[in-house]
Order: sequence, then structure tokens, then C-alpha cells
Amino acid sequence: MSAPLTMRALLEASVGALGAAGLDTPRTDAEWLLAGLLGVGRFEPYLADRAVEPEAVARVQAAVARRARREPLQRIVGWTEFRGLRIGLDDPVLVPRPETEVLVEHALAALPPPSSRRPLVVDVGTGSGCIACAVAVARPDVAVVAVDVAPAAARAAAANVRALGLGGCVAVVAADLLAPLPAACADLVVGNLPYLPSRLVPDLPSEVRDHDPRLALDGGPDGLAVIRRLVTEAGRVLRPGGALCLETAGGGQARTLRALLAVRPGWPSTDLRADLAGRERFVSARLASAAGEQATCAS
Repeated sequence: MSAPLTMRALLEASVGALGAAGLDTPRTDAEWLLAGLLGVGRFEPYLADRAVEPEAVARVQAAVARRARREPLQRIVGWTEFRGLRIGLDDPVLVPRPETEVLVEHALAALPPPSSRRPLVVDVGTGSGCIACAVAVARPDVAVVAVDVAPAAARAAAANVRALGLGGCVAVVAADLLAPLPAACADLVVGNLPYLPSRLVPDLPSEVRDHDPRLALDGGPDGLAVIRRLVTEAGRVLRPGGALCLETAGGGQARTLRALLAVRPGWPSTDLRADLAGRERFVSARLASAAGEQATCAS
């Protein structure tokens, strides 16, 4: 009978297997896999020579094999961190990206300050519910409606809302964009909708192309098909002075969306915001107030 593997030996074996599979970051991936599956700190295996139970070794080896086939790390461990929240992941939803945490910052800045009236936020294309949950945690005084056209995604978002104890302030609805919302009810509409041009989807890395739902990626011929529909509907749902904050592919697409908003009646000002790499990616706009003021989304 062979000697049991130590945690350090299991880590090094995992690094070797992922490196042989051609992954770009085999050591980082192996560290996170062991941390997630063994319930230890990311760097603890370097300091621990204790033996790992055979069942745990088998779980790690199976996870390493999945990662070697380019399955996303977050899907293998079953969750990801988003603005300090543990967001559970299910197959029908997009894995949240760090850039979307910046979208949440812009959305929070666009909200009215706390008052006697409870603001309403609508998170469109909620997916895992990460944006809705992050907004609700940062602003417990708001109500959030999280909407997704895919029933499976809505179920995944609802599971995260329950797991985070946010059922009292976040409602999840399976619907197309803003269809279930009445007129002039929301203070903020925020969304990370599909924005990739269809022609680019087949060339995405396999971690994205083969594991993220195409519905959450494919934005039509120029990437703006769904976003254009949302812009049309947002003017109906927002209160006077309400804000719209959207994520795009960045660069020219962000400028195109800003120009589309600029020529539509009722949107007196728009802003472009940069992502973590300094690329203009986020578009913010504010509906004209009842008095016709030229309001701008807060920075």
C-alpha cells in the first residue's frame, strides 16, 4: 500500500498535471483548487506536511482533471467571490468578472441618498444575482428587483439571494428585460447584458465559450442588440431623474452606446467610465428630471 499523499505533495502533483495540460497559471489554479476543496488557506499546503485522506485526494484529482479540460476554476469549486460576497455558481449563469464590481460602484454612486422613501433598483440580466446582492448589501435601504429571461438563471439568482439572507430586499423575476415593471417605478436600472458581437463568440477562450451560457454572451451583430432594447424600455420604467448604468465591451462600443443615448429624448447627459485596465467600458446616463434639469450620474 502506497504512503498517503501529504498536502504539499498533492499540491505539487496538481501543479504538474495542470502545467502538462498547458494552462497558463497552473500553480495559482492548483492553490485555489486545494483551498476550495480541502477547506484550507490558499498557501497552507506549502506549510503543511500532514497526510490527506484518500477520499479528499480523489476529489482534488477529479477537480484537477476538470480544470485540465479548461472548465473554469469557479465552476469546479462551485462559487466565486464578488465584492466580498460568496456567490454560488450554477451551469446556466455567467461567471462574474472583476470588471463588473466596478459597475456596481458606479451604480451605487448613481443612487439617491438614504431618505424616507425606499429607492428601487432593477438589475437586468441578473444571472447569478451578483449585482443585485452586492447592491442590496451596500445599500440595505433599497429594494432590488433582479430580472433574467432564463428561468434557470433566475433560479440560480434566487438561490444566492436566499443563501445571503437577502430575501427581504431582493426579489427575483424570470422575465424579458423590464417587461414586468410598471412605469416610472425605478430609481436605477443597472445591467451587465450580453454585449459581444456574434462573430466573436466562437473564438472566445474555451473556459468562456464552452461553459458560460451563450445567451449571456451573444449581443447580436454589433453586440448591442439586447442593450438597445433595454435603453428603449428604461425611459418608461425610470422615475424622472432616475439613472441607467450599463457594462459594455468597451472602446468603440461604449462610445456608440453613449451616442445612442445622447440622441434619444429625455437623456440630457451621459458619461463614460473606465474599467480596471483604464478602458472606457461603462455607460451611465440619467433621465431628465421633472423640472428638466440637466442632471448627471454621480461619479
